Amino acid sequence: MKILYGVQATGNGHITRARAINRWFSKFGIDVDFLFSGRAREDFWDMQEFGEWQCKRGLTFIHKAGNISIASTIRRNSLLQLYQDARALDLSAYDLVLTDFEPITAWASKLQKKPCVGVGHQYAFSNDVPRRGDDFAASAIMKNFAPVSIGLGLHWHHFGGAILPPIAETHDTDEPNDPNKVVVYLGFEDATKVIELLEPLDNHNFAFYGPFPEHEKHGHIDLKPLSREGFKHDLATAGGVICNAGFELSSEAIQLGKKLLVKPLMGQMEQLSNAEALNVLGLGMSMDTLDRSIVSDWLKQPEGKRVIYPDVAYAIVEWLSKGEWDNQNSINALVNTLWQQTNGEGIASFEKAPSPNLKTL
Repeated sequence: MKILYGVQATGNGHITRARAINRWFSKFGIDVDFLFSGRAREDFWDMQEFGEWQCKRGLTFIHKAGNISIASTIRRNSLLQLYQDARALDLSAYDLVLTDFEPITAWASKLQKKPCVGVGHQYAFSNDVPRRGDDFAASAIMKNFAPVSIGLGLHWHHFGGAILPPIAETHDTDEPNDPNKVVVYLGFEDATKVIELLEPLDNHNFAFYGPFPEHEKHGHIDLKPLSREGFKHDLATAGGVICNAGFELSSEAIQLGKKLLVKPLMGQMEQLSNAEALNVLGLGMSMDTLDRSIVSDWLKQPEGKRVIYPDVAYAIVEWLSKGEWDNQNSINALVNTLWQQTNGEGIASFEKAPSPNLKTL
């Protein structure tokens, strides 16, 4: 079987998920080519595992100081370029297109009538999940940004729909957990404002990952440049996480049992809805602005709830290898099996959609 895998690369969460899935293709004899879009090629790093990957312009959202910039987003994107790239992409050598909310591969498969499976958090929104900031435009973008013939949505709960658990890759360590250490990753915010937010909170130590050229000690705040290995280590040994309301990092924090505070990117329905879902499920807190009083209250909270998810990446690749992509019974069996293997404190009692046979820690 040969697959073309498209990955939306505006943020790092989609790439992290692609790394987890990519580990299992060879086990099932699947040959894969990768296409990434949403950022310039020089802005990627540590991409050796993806082989001779393609990079395209695609579509992306432009943000400024924690808010979506509509005008800049319109100027940055070209629907004509998207159409031309989708038309030019030859899918004849592939049995299947797999996309993680990547628009070129999704639209190419639609134009060329090639089966396309979407794997990602955004595809969960075709179900009745918690929403905030939803309107006609947001719904239209979610539906048409990267359309697929089969969508495997990922979320922290199935909410009574055919939704899979998250793909949460975590780092194991024998080092003790430091309850006074907090990892901060607020990539959509002004770094200067984040430092101002944290400066008075000197009873905790903050590992703040951001656009810093080198590691710099700033009192109780460690300013750290982006590093996959360093970040995973700090995340594994921290007591809590403050981040934007992206899906992947929040999932990793939940899997590790870290207490979680999110600040959604304002104007983006997905992140606003993620914050709402975390509140509904009791898995985290949220703030709409960089609010020191909320951060201070959150720091006083006990440990976070932990949910241990199965190896969803392995299960998806195994399912793909069977070629039953359009079989709803096969999808339902995959969903039910994975949730039955999920262990979660508190989540089983969520009254809107009690999970079948969910075990609790």
